Amino acid sequence: MGIIGWIVLGLLAGAIAKIILPGRDPGGLVGTTLIGVVGAFLGGWLSAKLWDKPVPHHFFDGRTWVAAIGGSLVLLIAYRIIFGDSRARR
Repeated sequence: MGIIGWIVLGLLAGAIAKIILPGRDPGGLVGTTLIGVVGAFLGGWLSAKLWDKPVPHHFFDGRTWVAAIGGSLVLLIAYRIIFGDSRARR
């Protein structure tokens, strides 16, 4: 899967993670894409390290999507714990 595929997967995984965990997070489309792409890599790495199940690098494989969305959720939760609701303070 090429870099464009990872960006598209990250955008969709980040959007799905934000649908699962709704809230007001700064960043918009760029933030969603970054959380999704980094989350996709994080999910793949965690899958390979913790469960000894490397994620295949195929765009339409279900395990790739589960790992990407799971990693995005972990990253989104960590982001909210670290930075809190930054828009509420304004």
